[in-house]
Amino acid sequence: MTSEPRIIFLDVDGTILAHGESIAPSTIAAVRAARDRGHLVYLCTGRAAGDINPRVLDIGFDGAISNGGALAVVGDETVLAETMPRAAVERVMAYFDEQDTRYFIQSHGGVYASAGVRSFIADFIAERRRRHADDLSSVALAEDVVAAPSFTPVEEADLDHIAKAVFVSADPDAVEKTQRELGDDFHVIPGSMPLPSGSNGEVGMRGTNKGTGIRAVLSHLGRDAATAVGIGDSWNDVEMFEVCGTAIAMAEADPALQRIAGEVTTGVLDDGIWNAFVRHGIIEPETAA
Repeated sequence: MTSEPRIIFLDVDGTILAHGESIAPSTIAAVRAARDRGHLVYLCTGRAAGDINPRVLDIGFDGAISNGGALAVVGDETVLAETMPRAAVERVMAYFDEQDTRYFIQSHGGVYASAGVRSFIADFIAERRRRHADDLSSVALAEDVVAAPSFTPVEEADLDHIAKAVFVSADPDAVEKTQRELGDDFHVIPGSMPLPSGSNGEVGMRGTNKGTGIRAVLSHLGRDAATAVGIGDSWNDVEMFEVCGTAIAMAEADPALQRIAGEVTTGVLDDGIWNAFVRHGIIEPETAA
């Protein structure tokens, strides 16, 4: 445990947000208490900056890494902004169209959906709420429940400003097949949607990941990676774990991912962030909300 100022990077879905909708009150208290004590707290998410839940942003952060490391913002200053080459975007879209695979493409401002995604996501959210009704009712207030998002069609996207793609497939082996077919210029990893069957994944350019985004922030601030703490639950958090001196997986993370992190905290609705902060001396137990 230490009182030395730390810089902390928090994943969003499955780390701050449970089931896409609920935030534990202790998470809000932990982040605010940490910042009050002089620590820096950053979001570190695969979501586009324009697609981060407003209630997450309302907690208050010192900056954010988004689109899986393609965009890094310190305060109001952008220190890294990468996009996929247009030819790469077109290749990804063509492959998914050939496979009849539902997909999103993400700019830094928003998300664009292929045909069929809107109805799929509406059904997915309804089923997720049904399966997690007890969790949602015990933690979320009425205003916490969000409507299914209304995505812009991919036909309206500016393909010169796309940073990442996300896909949903009925094929359980789609992640491996997509990596094989697209080749080594691309970075394809499992996504975080808890689908009842099939698979989903994320596609970016090789060399763009949360780790590179974190390094850009650390370099800009002149901070040592040894003082960094990374907390997450998904496969796009691997490079964050590798960069940060302290890596912590959520209790819901895949056991293999927990082993990579080397440390595990409690669940997202079981005070996971709060307990991790207390364990490392970032906040004091008596500051609980």
